[in-house]
Amino acid sequence: MTHKAGFVNIIGNPNVGKSTLMNALVGEKLSIITPKAQTTRHRILGIVNEEDYQIVFSDTPGIIQPAYELQASMMDFVKSALDDADVLIYMVEVGEKELKNEAFFNKIINSKIPVILLLNKIDKSSQSEVEEKVEYWKIKVPNADVFVISALEKFNITAVFEKIKDLLPDGPPFYPKDQLTDKPERFFVNEKIREKILMHYKKEIPYSVEVETESFIEEETIVRIRSIIMVERETQKGIIIGHKGSALKRVGAEARKDLEQFFEKKVFIELYVKVNKNWRSDKSQLKRFGYNQG
Repeated sequence: MTHKAGFVNIIGNPNVGKSTLMNALVGEKLSIITPKAQTTRHRILGIVNEEDYQIVFSDTPGIIQPAYELQASMMDFVKSALDDADVLIYMVEVGEKELKNEAFFNKIINSKIPVILLLNKIDKSSQSEVEEKVEYWKIKVPNADVFVISALEKFNITAVFEKIKDLLPDGPPFYPKDQLTDKPERFFVNEKIREKILMHYKKEIPYSVEVETESFIEEETIVRIRSIIMVERETQKGIIIGHKGSALKRVGAEARKDLEQFFEKKVFIELYVKVNKNWRSDKSQLKRFGYNQG
């Protein structure tokens, strides 16, 4: 029996539904999903294993023109996803025209590897508009197989999955067959807390936040977690904590509930807020938080 294995990397503009697609394909909530742009900061792998294949899906940050060091690191993750893909998924939504970065777009249309173009959020558009966009993208990216999908409603996801399996190269698995992701447990704790901050705070607050889990102790029936929420300014610290700690308590309670589902046991979580000035522009700090790939 032949075995297939490959990296299937998802790229596209911010907020087109890449993380929703990744979670639908993998069947686990690995990538955080919020209505805000730039929710994904890292490159997150989700691994699907069967006896005769292993698909390593890769969710990446939305493509932007970087304005500061953190965003430059985020675009490095996208670049690496373009470089090591066996199958490339280029995701667009009905209303958009092209990638925010022309160099990345040229790499896609000149790609020597198979490209699947997914037109997402079709449930929000008329049939004639969708048909018009399919024709537009077939001309724009002639080397791609085009599928219309709704990642949120899981519409046409099975057909996309079957196409991916067809395109996979023959080869041994890259990871152990029981492995679901390349990230450690602490990473998902940090992401889950960050997801709640993205949902509940406005303006620049969520983008100024980094989460670091200092302590993760897994016992037989409970996981004990201590995490630090880092902000850039003292005023942001007050907003994160809220009146008498109410805002921070809400973040902790909601994160705990999701993490109990994720780890399938009770979770005890302590959250603290700390000012870490200008961490988004500090290369050594970014490296510590796992952003700089060099």
